[in-house]
Amino acid sequence: MKKTIAVLLTALMAVSFVFANGSSETAASDGTTTLTWAVWDYATTPYYDALIEAYEAQNPGVNVEVIDLGSADYQTALQIQLSGGGSEFDVVAVKDIPGYNNLVKAGLLTDLKPYVERDGIDTSKYGGIVEQVTVDGTYYELPFRSDFWVLFYNKDLFDAAGVPYPDNDMTFEEYDALARQMTSGSGSSKVYGAHYHTWRSAIQLFGILDGQHQITDGGDYSYLAPYYEMALSQQADGVVQDYATLKTSNIHYSGVFYNESVAMMNMGSWFIASLIAANNSGQSDADNWGIVKYPHAEGVEPGTTLGTITALAIPSSTNEKDAAWEFVKFVCGEQGAEVLASTGNFPAVTNEEINNIIASMDGFPQDEASKEALNVAQLYLEMPLHDKSAEIEVVLNEYHDQIMTGNMSVDEGLAEMGRRVDQVLAN
Repeated sequence: MKKTIAVLLTALMAVSFVFANGSSETAASDGTTTLTWAVWDYATTPYYDALIEAYEAQNPGVNVEVIDLGSADYQTALQIQLSGGGSEFDVVAVKDIPGYNNLVKAGLLTDLKPYVERDGIDTSKYGGIVEQVTVDGTYYELPFRSDFWVLFYNKDLFDAAGVPYPDNDMTFEEYDALARQMTSGSGSSKVYGAHYHTWRSAIQLFGILDGQHQITDGGDYSYLAPYYEMALSQQADGVVQDYATLKTSNIHYSGVFYNESVAMMNMGSWFIASLIAANNSGQSDADNWGIVKYPHAEGVEPGTTLGTITALAIPSSTNEKDAAWEFVKFVCGEQGAEVLASTGNFPAVTNEEINNIIASMDGFPQDEASKEALNVAQLYLEMPLHDKSAEIEVVLNEYHDQIMTGNMSVDEGLAEMGRRVDQVLAN
């Protein structure tokens, strides 16, 4: 049985480790190396065991034990434990960019760049992510999982309208025209051509696909204006559902796609597994669907998209840095990516073989365009590495809401957004 370590967090964040099959000292006396891996939601995340079993099969002298810190306060609990100096963690999963930034600033992680350079690892396979987590010329984590935005569409609705499906090289102008063409009906039978969930990222992130801006820059946010104007025009013309109604009614994006009331929806790749499961259980009527690459501005390479990552890092306190690096290299490399893809999750490394694994999932659309949509040309982080990302996020959300509800004009809202973010950056 897999050695599993349970972590009990008291109000004082005291931790008690309970080993299912003996202590790490016993393992060491037997000539094996034991690595402890800090994660969250171990019991409900199948890929943890899949990755460990694959690694241990190739490395019989290594045992990997899991420490589950839970999900809600994972990054806080992790930093407290690493800061305590008595941590037994050898490898840690890093949940988000703000958490990563805090660990780096506190000096709690090992510099991975020397290991990467020594072993000749090509970081371009991560689609630009390594550059985005670089701090002062180096980096302290490597991604192993990545979710990215694509465009979902309902094939039955397109077939009924006699309209060709969207494709993998679609500009925003073409996307807008197609959304308008696919809007029809009224009342309960109305079909909306497109859909934006109430997250600010559903619209704001269109503006950073050209690689010229970051959402944390402050100052002039006028580059977002064309995308807000497009969305508000679509809203006024009934091409998309009203933002205020979606928010006050707490309407989830999955429901509007499941009940076939929208023809297209920009959403993250995480929705693929959810949609397949919903179709298999009968929860969804949208069982004839496809995906294509995110729309893009003129001059931007198709397959440029936005996403989030889950990464691995090595605590600076571990005495097993070399062994920990070998595990990180496996999980974050091609072999780990194949294991992750086999569980229905999206690895940070993508290639044709890995995409074939995902496209072979039961329920994944069997068309070449959907398979091709899995090829990412460039991935930008939804929230880039920044010391004040959490505070900036609050401002971005506030003025997104003001603009989408019509309480502020696009120009007024973006000007205030810039002014407020500048205040955050100055403090």
